[in-house]
Amino acid sequence: MIYAFDTYYYEDYANTVCIAFEDWASDREVEIFTEQISISSAYESGAFYKRELPCILSLLNKIVVREEDIIIVDGYVTLDNEGKIGLGGHLYEALQEKYPVVGIAKNEFTTPDSQRRNVLRGDSKTPLFVTAKGIDVDHVKASVEQMHGPFRIPTLLKKLDQLSRE
Repeated sequence: MIYAFDTYYYEDYANTVCIAFEDWASDREVEIFTEQISISSAYESGAFYKRELPCILSLLNKIVVREEDIIIVDGYVTLDNEGKIGLGGHLYEALQEKYPVVGIAKNEFTTPDSQRRNVLRGDSKTPLFVTAKGIDVDHVKASVEQMHGPFRIPTLLKKLDQLSRE
């Protein structure tokens, strides 16, 4: 199973959504999980994970994840070649490195990162940026290329984004 997470922030709470789907090529979800929680910290430039990680961990406590499952976050797992990590890297560590974590980001992070892969989908000239821990990033790149949908953003990730904003 693959579990994709996204959080959208309102004035005083965060809406976190997880879409579970069978495999990379799935065109529909198996289950949707949602949770609204009070925002525990303000946005801090360069430390986005401090705000979103508690939301994801809280919702993950309601989901039975197996070691062979994959977790996707909207953002980065690795940020550079010096070992700096993003939201997905902090999640990977918080989960004691038990589950593969994949980051699929829409915006480019400019520092060099040998673990970052650009994925072009559909007719888009703008790539998605894929990073991972606990799973081979080249395998993930090929898998993201094959995700359902003709556009830059795969069908289920687009749905996830829309659900988090409801």
